Amino acid sequence: MGDEPHPGRAEREGVKPRFTAAAGLALALLAMSSLVLALGGNGRAAVAHTCSATDRQFIGAAQLNMAALGSLSEDYLHGDAKPVDVIEETEMAISGLRNTNPSDPSLSKTRSILRAMFIQYGRAIRADQHHHNPGKYIYRAYGLANFAHDVLSDAQPGLKKRGCDISPLL
Repeated sequence: MGDEPHPGRAEREGVKPRFTAAAGLALALLAMSSLVLALGGNGRAAVAHTCSATDRQFIGAAQLNMAALGSLSEDYLHGDAKPVDVIEETEMAISGLRNTNPSDPSLSKTRSILRAMFIQYGRAIRADQHHHNPGKYIYRAYGLANFAHDVLSDAQPGLKKRGCDISPLL
């Protein structure tokens, strides 16, 4: 009995967990971007928005990091990227956002949310790499993506009036 493989182990070592982790991030990013584009904003936030150079820098960094991680996650999903590459990309995304300092309160909040989302996604890939269930981390990343969507959706009209187009984040 000691040398027999655990029942269901082969299923966890197959493609299914990899699919779950990569598909989860892709779904989270797609949901966030689609909802912000589709719903726009409702202007409920009573926040004084800005559109400073640091705000634009954050928007560019967030766009770049989300695109790079989304692309690499897609490669991982298809078996064309290694877990270590995706984990490294999440760390680079976190570092890239850490090096921004948006002055707009909604963008600053989004920065924190996205960093947390990338951390959770990195944890999901690590779990998958070690043949553990990445589901709880993907669930958290998805929830954080939805939260970021809500913040950006509320901020979009005010930022647009100031000249900041957040649609590149989508």
